[in-house]
Parts: sequence; structure tokens; C-alpha cells
Amino acid sequence: MTGSWSLAAALVLGAVYAVSGVFRRAEEPGRKRTWISVAAGVSVAYVFVDVLPELAVRHEAFIKASGEGLLFAEQRIYLGVLVGFVVFYGLEHMVLASRTRGRLHAGDGAGDAVYWLEIAGFAAYSWLIGYLLVERAGAGGLALALYTAAMAFHFYVVGHSLREEHGRAYDRGGRWVLAASVLAGWVVGASTHMPEALLSRLFALVVGGVVITSMKAELPREGEGRFWPFCLGAAGYALLLLAA
Repeated sequence: MTGSWSLAAALVLGAVYAVSGVFRRAEEPGRKRTWISVAAGVSVAYVFVDVLPELAVRHEAFIKASGEGLLFAEQRIYLGVLVGFVVFYGLEHMVLASRTRGRLHAGDGAGDAVYWLEIAGFAAYSWLIGYLLVERAGAGGLALALYTAAMAFHFYVVGHSLREEHGRAYDRGGRWVLAASVLAGWVVGASTHMPEALLSRLFALVVGGVVITSMKAELPREGEGRFWPFCLGAAGYALLLLAA
């Protein structure tokens, strides 16, 4: 039963990427921006209210399992958060730098290596989130539902950001690559088991990635973020997590 529910969650998350082109055409620009702010708020609330406390528990377990002699044992899990943050910031920086040099134009990046590097980075990230679905399912149905809902909102933010940067290139190929990556991650998660220490490090990478991608979408260069919808999403989901 756990496998069936986690598979259903993987299909839902993959579908968020796959149908994002339909959302793009159907939504009015102002309404879309509002929903992006709400989704970013939900993603950030999930990280700070649910994931970071869990990461602290994983951190303590990691230290106990590692013993006294491991170098930087106190910092290793949190270094994973930093790595995830820096990697996705670096991908965004590469896109902007390439665009400044005139090699990548907003709305069309299919032939550019930087575009495919960014898609590859988010594919690996989506794969990891898909892999963690099985682990979330093992923690119970409520944990899986909360994780799936938060990541669905998060993928909506990611898809919007990539589409704003790459337009038709993302619609034609990128979204399908990311959708398939989620399902591939679930397949590996359902058929293999990672050591707890490695799983905790990967979990930390997801935390860093969620924070930077959510805030990048909510604080765009044009200053189009919606503060109150962001607050509504963050406060509403935080209350839901506290009540769960």
C-alpha cells in the first residue's frame, strides 16, 4: 500500500511539470503572479516549519552514528543545505551570465549548453525529490501528503521560473525531462535503500534547493513579487503543518 501511495504522489508531481504549459496559456499574468507568490510561501513554510526540525533530528542521529572522530561532524548535514543553495544559485548565475554575453536569449535556449546544464541540474533535483517520496510514505500517509502538496507547489514555482527564462525550449522538452526525472527517482527509491547518513545529506540538499528556487521566484528582478499572497501561502501552510 505504501508503494501505491508513493507512486500516486510521484505521478502527481510529474504531472505538475507536464501540464505546466497548459497553465501558462490559461492563466492571466496578474493571477499567475499571485499563485506563484502563494506557492513560494507554501514551499518556504514547509522548509522552515517541517523540514528544518526534521533535519535537526537527522543531524543528531548522524553525529551519534559517526562517532567522535569524524571531521566536521557537527556541520556536515548543514553544509549539505549550503551546497544545495549554492549549486542552484550558481545555475541561475550561469544563465544570466550567458544571456548577458548574448548566447542565450529569454524565451529560446534549446540549443545552448547552459540551458541543458540547468535542465540537468533540476532533473537531478527532481529525481531526488521523487526518490524521497518512498521515504516520506514510510513515515505515514500524512507525512507523504504534506510533502507531496508542498513539492507540487514548489514544482509549480520551478516550472514558472524555467519557462520565464527559456520559453518554448522548456515547453517542448524541458518539462518532460523533469517530469520523467521525478518518476525515475521514485523507481529507484522503491527498489533500493540508501544508508541513513547518505539519505540525510541528500535531504539537506533538497532544503537548500527549495529555499533558493522559491525565493528566486518570489523576489524577481522586476520586483513583481506579491507580498500578501506570499504571506498567505506561508502562514496558511505553516498553520496546517502545526495542526497536523
